[in-house]
Amino acid sequence: MNLAERTKVTFRLEQRRAICNGILETAGTTFLFLTVVKGFGDPGTVSKALVSTSASMGLLLTPVVVSLVQTLKIPAAVAASRMSIIGAFFFFLIAAIESLPLFIFGSIVAMSCSTGAIPLLTQIFRDNYPEKKRGHYFSRTVLFRVAAAGLFSFVAGYLLTETGADTQDGLGHYRWLLVIFGTSFLASWYFLKRFPSKPLDSDTGSHPFRTLRYAKTDKLFQHALICWMMMGFGNLMMIPIRIEYLTNPNYGLQKSDLIISVLTLVIPNLFRLLLNPFWGWLFDRINFFLLRSVLNLFFALGIIIFFSSQSLTGMIIGQIFFGIAHAGGDIAWGMWVTKLAPANRVADYMSVHTFFTGVRGVLAPIVGFGVLASGLAIGKLSYISAGMIILSAILLIPAIYKNQRK
Repeated sequence: MNLAERTKVTFRLEQRRAICNGILETAGTTFLFLTVVKGFGDPGTVSKALVSTSASMGLLLTPVVVSLVQTLKIPAAVAASRMSIIGAFFFFLIAAIESLPLFIFGSIVAMSCSTGAIPLLTQIFRDNYPEKKRGHYFSRTVLFRVAAAGLFSFVAGYLLTETGADTQDGLGHYRWLLVIFGTSFLASWYFLKRFPSKPLDSDTGSHPFRTLRYAKTDKLFQHALICWMMMGFGNLMMIPIRIEYLTNPNYGLQKSDLIISVLTLVIPNLFRLLLNPFWGWLFDRINFFLLRSVLNLFFALGIIIFFSSQSLTGMIIGQIFFGIAHAGGDIAWGMWVTKLAPANRVADYMSVHTFFTGVRGVLAPIVGFGVLASGLAIGKLSYISAGMIILSAILLIPAIYKNQRK
């Protein structure tokens, strides 16, 4: 296939796969956490932290995934499709057997299969989308993912509330969610195996984490990773705490599953749906580091407003800012390495980025829950988080000038 044909096929298949990915996204951000909290009674802080970091576990392994795919010399899309089969198996397994240890393990493996394939997909998009329109194509497939996530989260939240899942009478009310997540993985497998792709270029060395050396040898990449670590840690620390804030009786809110779904998924996804094309247009046209700095400020505002208010109106406004930032973050997080990496090293660079995302994704919720357990007020924690995000935007200023000159 020539580039135009690859673009057409990839774009069509990714639109369909994005619907499945949107449903799976709600598992990692909200529904697995809700299931472990309400389906297993009082699972304890460790169980909640492990489930909330399940998607990040796969990111930690992305350098290993990329190295393994390079060694096996199989097409990137074939490798990603096989990971989808594994994810489906574990979701069906934890739906069939009610066991807290199995649920935690199965959630981690399944969500790791979803996030672990991200560098492979980024390389496919780099190879199959034209350089000047990558943001355009990527943002328009994200629309399908966001729409699916928003619609599914609203319907699932409504059904959980109507069927009495709030009464905490076991896994039963949540079991059908796990089956849907498994089915979404199966559909992803069907689409992924049809993507035009090729084996990854081999990298030198035999160490499974060999791609991490690019964080040392590429100084601009290194600087961006440091700033992203600071921003991401502050943001990821507060994402599961949003659900804790809305469900824990200590904070006096105790919202229903429907309200939680609307606040944490529907509202942000609505604004992601509306603004993804705009941020995709900007991604193709302006300095990436400037774009990243602006997005960071929106994230910080969203966190401060959400946790500074106990009123539904205040929390809605906070989540609107979060949705605006997330809309641009979809493109910025998923495609930024295509701006820096050599053409044949995009998967390698992306695996470094996703690895450090996994590091903060695992550590940040644990630190956040630990700090709350020590007695720090949730409002003060939100200001610390927002401060880290704002500082990361300031530290990106040298990169803005350096990238502009380049």
